[in-house]
Amino acid sequence: MIRCMAIDDEPLALQQLAAYIGKVPFLELAAQCQSAIEAKQFLEQDTVDAIFCDINMPDLNGMDFVKSLIVPPLIVFTTAYAEYAVEGFKVNAVDYLLKPFGMQDFQRAALRLKERLETQAAPAASEGTTRPQGAPTGDSAATDDTIFLKTEYRIVKVSISDIRYIEAMSEYLKVYLESEQKPIVTLLSMKKMEERLPDYFMRIHRSYIINLTKIQEVNKNRVIMDSETYLPIGDMYKEAFQAYLDTKFLGK
Repeated sequence: MIRCMAIDDEPLALQQLAAYIGKVPFLELAAQCQSAIEAKQFLEQDTVDAIFCDINMPDLNGMDFVKSLIVPPLIVFTTAYAEYAVEGFKVNAVDYLLKPFGMQDFQRAALRLKERLETQAAPAASEGTTRPQGAPTGDSAATDDTIFLKTEYRIVKVSISDIRYIEAMSEYLKVYLESEQKPIVTLLSMKKMEERLPDYFMRIHRSYIINLTKIQEVNKNRVIMDSETYLPIGDMYKEAFQAYLDTKFLGK
């Protein structure tokens, strides 16, 4: 099922949108909101796979609302103004429904949502369930150095050894890589990430996990990853981190 949110400041339009969602077997209505502000409040507590969002709304319009989301779900815009179409696709909207639209148009958009989600999921599924001839099996699979992270509208493959450090940011994580200037932002918990990472990663703070092989210097209560990155060592993590340093320390 695709969890959806419907947003429209017009009650009748919102009611119709909710009714259309209810008629599509693979869609599930998780929330219906009469403003983008109400929708943001919901997303602070829960997640959805897709949003059907009106553009022309008071206080915060649909376009600015979508742009404000760090990792937006898939978006289908609805509006009575055709001039918004080009701008809608600039933010990588899956589809654009021009009011008044009927069930046939809505079903088309719903199928596009389904196809987009299936396309995104395909790389991760094939990595986990299929194996090309000659690929490693058994214990060697545990040494696989890759993970897949969902970010924006993509699922990206990441080499674990390329990760420098990870920063927690509310319900999201920022994953900093050696090979990229900008971090990958993904909706994931620190606990889930910790469970997947190998032993050469350590949590040094409630907000930071570091790749121990990337440390340049340890200075008092800070880990220096590079000339611009100084990460604090939290009190509850000091003992474990010091124990690690002791195993590597040479000298008196």
